[in-house]
Amino acid sequence: MGYVFDPARLHEIARAHVNLPTEAMLAAITDDLVRAYPGHVHPAPRWVFNLAGGYVGVMTIMHASLSEYILLFGAPIGATGFSGRYLMDVYDYLLTGELRGFTEESFHEPAITQPGELALLRRGTAKGFTLTAGSWVLEYGRGVIPASLPFALSYALFACFEPVTVVKTIWLYSWLVLKELWNGKI
Repeated sequence: MGYVFDPARLHEIARAHVNLPTEAMLAAITDDLVRAYPGHVHPAPRWVFNLAGGYVGVMTIMHASLSEYILLFGAPIGATGFSGRYLMDVYDYLLTGELRGFTEESFHEPAITQPGELALLRRGTAKGFTLTAGSWVLEYGRGVIPASLPFALSYALFACFEPVTVVKTIWLYSWLVLKELWNGKI
């Protein structure tokens, strides 16, 4: 399976813009991603609620295929949730704020991620997490992306009964995947 995105390059892009004012930071990251990966990054953010695992924030999906995704997400008021357990690796590049997490194996003290740092969730693992108010993250997933959709949508559908968010998320993800498939990217 061929991957388009390089986690080290994504980390460089994220670090270059940490702690800028939110709108300027998100715009600069989007511009850098569009330049670094022409034809694979949607340049116009479409913000939707991100309701997954108890977490409530907003996100924009910038790339989606069957094997990779990139999104920006955050919560201006902070949020806490459960990561989920996936058939992919999830790279969270913290842009602003603070990310605290713990696992079943390491629960005595939280792992703390600061702006410019990476929190990596390896496939098959899970964590509890909290983002402080005003935290923003560039997230990259690599692996079997469609297998994550039941978890990604179940909280919105069953806990919140928010079908509008589910429809918006499915539409945006599907549109981006079809675009990539049309261009030969799995």
